[in-house]
Amino acid sequence: MQIVTGSPAQLQQGLHTSVGRYRHRVFVEKLEWNVPSKDGIEADQFDRPDTVYVVGRDDQGHVCGCARLLPTTRPYLLGEVFPQLLNGLAPPASPDVWELSRFAATDFNSQTTSALGKMSSEAAIALMRASIVCAAEQGAKRLIMVTNIGVERLLRRAGFQAHRAGPPMIIDRHPIFACWVSCT
Repeated sequence: MQIVTGSPAQLQQGLHTSVGRYRHRVFVEKLEWNVPSKDGIEADQFDRPDTVYVVGRDDQGHVCGCARLLPTTRPYLLGEVFPQLLNGLAPPASPDVWELSRFAATDFNSQTTSALGKMSSEAAIALMRASIVCAAEQGAKRLIMVTNIGVERLLRRAGFQAHRAGPPMIIDRHPIFACWVSCT
């Protein structure tokens, strides 16, 4: 998997749109999240010019993974939409803490890129490593993320320093929780 990072303006022409289409397939079609999507492109209010994207691409250049990094010094998903996942604590607001959201990595059938493949542990680990490096380059010492139990297991098996910020909750039929990840 090839990794590309950057803001919307830094990503090559069309890649930002491809990421939105990939996110639609993963989060809207496969996971059935109730998130904004228009014309097959998933995007929300946190997809801003200061957002940093980490994008995985396969050998043919198709998006096969994505992650969104946001500074917690500005509005971000956990702080604005899911603060209850912090078990009563205030959402972080520090240049040392960045949020990782819209994290996904999949394997696609090599015959077609229109069908979403299965989640890929190997690709997810590579994407998480690249996301941590990218966040550290932005000044982050820790990441905070909203995720599911499966990602928590993956993080632990792969040796990432991660722990829960609060207990899991069922929100919109999905068990999710806030998770701290060290960037060191």
